[in-house]
Amino acid sequence: MSKYSHSHDDHSHDHHGHTHRHGHHHEHGHHHGHNHGHGHSHAPNNKKGLTIALIITSGIMFLEFFGGLITNSLALLSDSGHMLSDAASLALSLVAMWFATRPATPRKSYGNYRFEILAALFNGVTLFIISGFIIKEAYGRFVAPPTVSSGSMILIAAVGLLANLLSAWALMKQSDVKENINVRSAYLHVIGDALGSVGAIFAGLLMFFFDWYIADPIISVIVALLILKGAWGVIRHAVHILMEGTPVTIELDRVKKTLESIEGVINVHDLHIWTITSGLDSLSCHMLIEDSRDSQEILQKAIHEMESKFQIQHTTIQVEKSNLQHAECKV
Repeated sequence: MSKYSHSHDDHSHDHHGHTHRHGHHHEHGHHHGHNHGHGHSHAPNNKKGLTIALIITSGIMFLEFFGGLITNSLALLSDSGHMLSDAASLALSLVAMWFATRPATPRKSYGNYRFEILAALFNGVTLFIISGFIIKEAYGRFVAPPTVSSGSMILIAAVGLLANLLSAWALMKQSDVKENINVRSAYLHVIGDALGSVGAIFAGLLMFFFDWYIADPIISVIVALLILKGAWGVIRHAVHILMEGTPVTIELDRVKKTLESIEGVINVHDLHIWTITSGLDSLSCHMLIEDSRDSQEILQKAIHEMESKFQIQHTTIQVEKSNLQHAECKV
């Protein structure tokens, strides 16, 4: 069976028109409407959680910055810098959500959903950069550990920790930390801050009681490595989505077998499944059926199977019979 060549640009046309320009059958309009609603099912909650976290983080950033100046604590000053990047990442996540709610245009037929993935990628990269700065700073402190006003430092770091835990709690309670990669990247920033505050308190106690100033860089490096681990997960996931990778929750072979098990289907080819943004997956494929079969009936069954078994509501299926010829498909 030869295959028809189409690109992802073709898909973008597919999803928003009822009849494909190459003449394939398409799902009915009510699926589209339902799907776009699905894409925003958590949006208001995510916004609320991120807004609360942004307000708390910004307040603590100023507290740590002025506290660092007063106590002459470089640890607090660098932590306030970390907080600044976190506030920026939370703000970016909110901006991304606003962009995602904007309607599709002829130039951007998918709308601006992908902006959330770009924001997550950017946040992941900034976490990497922050970790690099912490490790570089820690190296200098290993060589010559500076004296720190540990009492005041512990007090301010404790307030910081409390605030970070409040932010993390707000995100956990209000938002979709597991499913939405954009919210998860913001959540990791907040958790990174909380770890930084725990580290600062622990280091402060060791310095206060034992004058063990090397505790500061040791704990900083541990925190930096924990931040790196979370950042790597976010970056890997974001790149996978941007490369049109199959969603991690879906097995391509299982989808193919499910479609081919429908009575009257001979084979399924040119099958692609990809993620537009968190919680919004798309599928396109060509389905060769027996000449005597009703194509609309088989198409309806295929749409239903994809929605019920794999939660894919955005499907574009080209139903073909033996007399249809199309060119070899490149992907």
